Amino acid sequence: MKPQPSASELAILKALWQQSPLSAREIHQQIEEQLGWSYSSTRKTLDRMQDKGLLQALEVHGLKVFEAKADKVPTLAAYARDFAERVLEIKGPVPVSFFAGSELLSKAELMELEALLAQEGEGETEQGDGDD
Repeated sequence: MKPQPSASELAILKALWQQSPLSAREIHQQIEEQLGWSYSSTRKTLDRMQDKGLLQALEVHGLKVFEAKADKVPTLAAYARDFAERVLEIKGPVPVSFFAGSELLSKAELMELEALLAQEGEGETEQGDGDD
């Protein structure tokens, strides 16, 4: 299981989910204003994300480019669950209406997300956390 990305890593993943592959410079241009980072900070984060298995690097026409390895829908489902539990103290499935109006998800992805969120309670009950 891939680790949940940090907020800054999520910004990079969102850029790659919208258009992929991208070079480090292209990614930096997309997130620079939002994160206020230097290019070297973007490069270090890309390297760290590769180490974590969140993205992969490829060489295209002699240029190093990046693609997301973290799947969009499961990653967003994990974020929604975490937010619902930690911030809103919601126990149980998160309604897919939580994502209404999202420009990041297609209708098919919303349906996939709805299925993942509906399974939430089932998967956690079966897997447990090992502390029982």
